[in-house]
This record gives sequence, C-alpha cells and structure tokens, in this order.
Amino acid sequence: MRTILVATAIVCTIGLVSCSEPGGPSEPAARQVGVVVARSEPLSDGGSLTGEVRARVQTDLSFRVSGKIVERLVEVGQSVKAGQLLARIDPEEQKADLDVAAANLQSAEAQQTQAQLAFDRQQSLFRTQVTTRAALDQAQEALLTAQASTKSAQALFETAQDTLSYTQLKADADGVITARNAEVGQVAQAAQVVFTLAHDGDRDAVFEVVESAFLRPIDGDGTVALLSDPSQKITAKVREISPTIDSSTGTIRVKVALSSDAPIPLGAPVVGKFSYVPQDVIQLPWSAMTSKGGKPAVWIVDPASSAVSVRAIDVAGYETGSFVVKSGVSAGDVVVTDGTKFLRPGEIVSYVKEASK
Repeated sequence: MRTILVATAIVCTIGLVSCSEPGGPSEPAARQVGVVVARSEPLSDGGSLTGEVRARVQTDLSFRVSGKIVERLVEVGQSVKAGQLLARIDPEEQKADLDVAAANLQSAEAQQTQAQLAFDRQQSLFRTQVTTRAALDQAQEALLTAQASTKSAQALFETAQDTLSYTQLKADADGVITARNAEVGQVAQAAQVVFTLAHDGDRDAVFEVVESAFLRPIDGDGTVALLSDPSQKITAKVREISPTIDSSTGTIRVKVALSSDAPIPLGAPVVGKFSYVPQDVIQLPWSAMTSKGGKPAVWIVDPASSAVSVRAIDVAGYETGSFVVKSGVSAGDVVVTDGTKFLRPGEIVSYVKEASK
C-alpha cells in the first residue's frame, strides 16, 4: 500500500513539472478596430427654406383725416387701378369747413376790391394835388393788407378742398388688395391702415432665415419652386438681406427676386434651395467621435506602432451621418471609426491595412 502511494505522488509531481514548461501565459490578442483615413474633400452642401411670394412694392393705404366709414368698394384679392376709389368716410364735417373757407375767401376778395378802388381814387386825387401823400400811403397799406388776407383765405380754401378730398381713399397704383382692416360703420382714425395694396410688377420670395445660414458664402443663384408643384423651378437671385435680426423670431428676412412673368401667384408658399461655395474639408462618420475632457475628440492610430491616442478636435458642422472637422485632424491621419468605446491611450490595435490606404 505504501509503495502505491509513493508511485502516485511521483506521477503527480511529473505531471506538475510537465505543466510548468517554459513559455509562460500567452498575451491577449490586439483589439480589432475599424479605421478610415482622413481625406480633404470638397463640400458643397446647401439647404432649403420655406417662404411666400410677395409683391416687390407693397403700400398701406389709410385716410388722412378721421371719420366714420360710410362706403367700402373693394374686397381682398380684387385687382384695382391707380386712382380707383376704394372707400369713403362721412364728409359732412369737411364740407362744412369748406363752406366756411369759401365764405371767408369771398369776404377777403370783397375787401380787396374795396381797398383797390380806394387806392386808385387816392392815386387819381394825388396826381391833381387834391389829396396828400399820407392819405395815398394809407390807402396803399390798406390794399396790401387786403391782398394778404385774400391770399391767406385762398390758402385756407384750398386746404379745405384737399381735406374734403381726403375723405375718399384711392389706390395709388395698379395692384391687388391683399388685406382689409376696416369695415363700413367703423370710425377710422387718421393714418389707420385700411387696405394693403400689392403693386403689380416684379415679385419677391420672402424667407425667414436663421443667422447661422450665412456663416458660409452662398454659391451663385438659388432656385424657387411652388410647394404644391416642386417640378417647376425658377432661378432666383438674392435681392435683399435684412441687416437686423427679428427679435421675436431670431431670424433674418431674405428677399429673393422673381421675374414679373414668373407663374407664381401672390401669397403662394414656395421652397427655396441654395448651395454653399464648395470648400475642402475633412468629414468623418459619427461613430468616430469620442470625448476628451468633455470636448469632441477622435482616436488616432500610429501606423508605425499601431498604438492609439486620443486627440481633441474642433467641429465645424454636423451633417447627416457625419461631422466636419475644423481642426485637430490632418489629411492622412488614420482615425478609428469602429470599436472606440473600450480603447485606452497607448493600446496596440489591429486593423485592416487596406482601409488605411
């Protein structure tokens, strides 16, 4: 029995010795990652905006005097001609003022006529040495005063005539009524907008654009198409960019010129498309982005040692499925795009060499 135990111990010892042959434990295999080589490529993206068609020239029409509206002759959407009567307010007060001005003018003219006769008589008497120079001068002064009173009365009469004409609201140009802000029976105040008139002629497509859209220069003209029929595209040129930002919307108003013969009606919703001037940039897929100190970064592979390091970057813009690198990555850098979550600085990785060429 003792002999058997000794033999068993010898066999176990030999087995343990055979298990501890030189060579030690094998090292773990390098982590397999996906990579892409950074390349500088031209980017000429753009965007699309929704706006509406408006007249190039649009005016707000209002009465110059206050009064009760007694007649309205046009509706929204109606075409009108220059000088056409649009509405009328009660003219009784203005007519009374005109009658008073006419009576004052007649009185002043009668006084002027009387002063003229008196002056002529004094001149005749002065030639025959019947009257004095003082009497002649007094008659001349009375005539000048009467003439000035007549001119003043004439001006007041003409002003009363103009005021009476202000009770009629007329179109100042050919166009289309696009808005109405008063009704019959309403008391309209002077300068209160009653109608909005879109003048005939060239038209604009008006867009409300966020300020960031102008951070890059726009490449030439854009296109405008009806929202209901995108197949009909019209080449359009930016005519005006507002220098201020709308405080309520945070946008900038942009007006794009449309030809007067463009088949787009007023008020129609349109889509405008534009492109930026092409520029060489480095674009990387979303999967390549990581973080370093709370800032965007990417993992860079050293082709010589296959070691990775994390590098902070500045992002110029975010696109669908990719982002544009402003700085931090140069053309030719090998960037990890797949398997970035478990990497650590200095780690040796394995990747397909062909993908880095």
